Amino acid sequence: MDLNDKVAVITGGVSGIGRSVCQQLAHEQVKAVAVVDMNDDTASICKEINKEAGRDLLFPFRGDVTDTSFRESVFEDMEGRFGVVSLCVPAAGIVKDRLSVKIDKSDGSPKISMYAEENFRRVMEVDLIAPIYWAMRTVASVALDRAKRGVKQWQPEELVQGAIVLIGSVSSAGNRGQISYASAKAGLEGAQSTLAMEAIYHGVRCAIIHPGYTDTPMVRALGEDLVRDHILPQTQLRRLIRPDEIAGAIVFMLKNSSVSGSLWADAGWHPKA
Repeated sequence: MDLNDKVAVITGGVSGIGRSVCQQLAHEQVKAVAVVDMNDDTASICKEINKEAGRDLLFPFRGDVTDTSFRESVFEDMEGRFGVVSLCVPAAGIVKDRLSVKIDKSDGSPKISMYAEENFRRVMEVDLIAPIYWAMRTVASVALDRAKRGVKQWQPEELVQGAIVLIGSVSSAGNRGQISYASAKAGLEGAQSTLAMEAIYHGVRCAIIHPGYTDTPMVRALGEDLVRDHILPQTQLRRLIRPDEIAGAIVFMLKNSSVSGSLWADAGWHPKA
């Protein structure tokens, strides 16, 4: 699929994988990209990348990806200015890692300490529910445009109309200390499979990429000791994946219409039991 003149929405677009996707889309001559993030520097970073690209390409939207009204305002703004939003990479995510069950003996008698339910719900909201709804709203943008033009079921001779790449994780296969994050990323696999079946009616593809440990602020927040001692030794490359490596794979998935399902970009990650 030719990305030229397409309109995209990228959540978590200010840092890490999201930012690299924005930078690489500039080289694909897309028409416009909505950069969605809670970061105070969202506008300044868009300005910086626009300067590098030599044109006004990125448009900042600062807000919470779990906010329904905020999501709708982003799409209405982009559709009003640039037309159909047909590309989506919902890359915003959080982690709240901890063992699911621990025994607390701080006061001398053992007590059960379970993973906080409010943390689990927050991770589900940001890492599972939000990306699904940003993806569905992208499908809706394409579907509504087609309906207004009196076009019904997509036909192959039309060429693919849009594409979505969800951000999974190697943790979707299960990972010690990540009960909420792993559950969310595994849930995205089911969402991707379902959206892929449904959205192609409107000519929109949906795929998912499962990155390994990538050099992002979220991974660095785990601590240098943990990265050095417990992550790198279990990775064939013996280093963190660069965000631009994952972004390159995402852009490939957006462009190549033969790609469906999931892509594992794990750098040879083989965790011990």
